[in-house]
Amino acid sequence: MLFDIRGRRKHVVRVVYAILALLMGASLFLVTGGINIGNLLNNSSTKSSGEILQEQVARQEAKLRREPENEALLASLTRTHLAAASAFSEKNETTGVTVIKPEGHRELEAATETWNRYLKVGDSVSPTVASLMARAYFGLAETSTGGIGEAQEYVEKAAETQKLAAEGQPTVNSLTTLAIYQYYAGDFAAGDAAAKEAEAVAPKSQRPEVKKQMAEFRKRGKDFAKQKKEYAKTEQEKGKESLKNPFGGLGGSSLGG
Repeated sequence: MLFDIRGRRKHVVRVVYAILALLMGASLFLVTGGINIGNLLNNSSTKSSGEILQEQVARQEAKLRREPENEALLASLTRTHLAAASAFSEKNETTGVTVIKPEGHRELEAATETWNRYLKVGDSVSPTVASLMARAYFGLAETSTGGIGEAQEYVEKAAETQKLAAEGQPTVNSLTTLAIYQYYAGDFAAGDAAAKEAEAVAPKSQRPEVKKQMAEFRKRGKDFAKQKKEYAKTEQEKGKESLKNPFGGLGGSSLGG
């Protein structure tokens, strides 16, 4: 990716990278293994894991057409879509950024659609599937190309979905993850409440460490909010400049003098 980093544009790029770094920092802390694709496949075929998972998706979708309100099947299909998305992504060893291929993005979109159907028909929510979906939303925020607004929407969805996971299974991990997502979503009161609950359910010997980590992520959440405001302000100033001089970004007139 190439950037024009002269003048104010240099400042914008710096802010964007600061925001991405904050998201990646949280993501690295939260990832504890992800979906075990090997367990889902159980197949020694020479096909790629993504191809095998897509075949599983096709079989599950065919069954779902016959049983459109099968709660367990919708949950399973959501997991398979997420596993396929993971199979169609790779980490850039130089930058550490996970790159999702077009096939992976399609699987994520399908997972979102299936997840929403699952929420409508289900009497209860699987904490495991909710946690995986929340992580996927946060990953979409980390790799978003639609601007800060889109990234913020994904972070908020991650927090909303992780809340379902924590309500169904209030463990130290689910509650600390919820607090982190809520801090990044800008809901500090809710994040503080989740952090306190995580501290309460943690073994006594672990409580100081939980408290320390949550304080650090609260600070990162504040930094994230600050960077977003700085970006918004910079973009607003750019907009005003464009109104004053609509040809300002072209580097001069194309007409002869």
